[in-house]
Amino acid sequence: MATRDPNRSIRADVVIDATVDEVWDAWTTGHGIRSFFAPGCNVEPRVGGLYEIFFAPDAESGAKGADGMRILAFEPGKMLAFTWNAPLSMPNVREQRTSVVLRFGRTDTGGTRLSLAHSGWGEGEEWDGAFDYFTKAWDVVLDRLTYRFSVGPVDWDDPPAVATE
Repeated sequence: MATRDPNRSIRADVVIDATVDEVWDAWTTGHGIRSFFAPGCNVEPRVGGLYEIFFAPDAESGAKGADGMRILAFEPGKMLAFTWNAPLSMPNVREQRTSVVLRFGRTDTGGTRLSLAHSGWGEGEEWDGAFDYFTKAWDVVLDRLTYRFSVGPVDWDDPPAVATE
């Protein structure tokens, strides 16, 4: 089986009807992250700080989601970069780290253009599966971010349905 280019990257752009400060807050504070990304988190907004996103906050340590992830770069209101791991179902990739870079820009109408780039992919079938998984997963995250600013915070007991294709 042929593998994909390890230099590949997932890229996505979305325009949010909210100020840069509001969107920045959504990605860098506990209340912001819980409003769209996941029901739990542990975030230390500084270079080297934790950037743990907990999709299963009641699970045991190491199985909550993005356990142990770290902030790589932090430029308030402009750029956030962090390490990322894969789901538990992809153990070899999960032990490795990829990186996500978010760039925040103001639109002419006062909204925010958010650009996401997820890179650092390895080679092989499990890596290809992780790439395919995150190609869809980031769309869900960005859809929920848009939902958060157009409708309101996500209710994690009844999250909104989002397109996955």
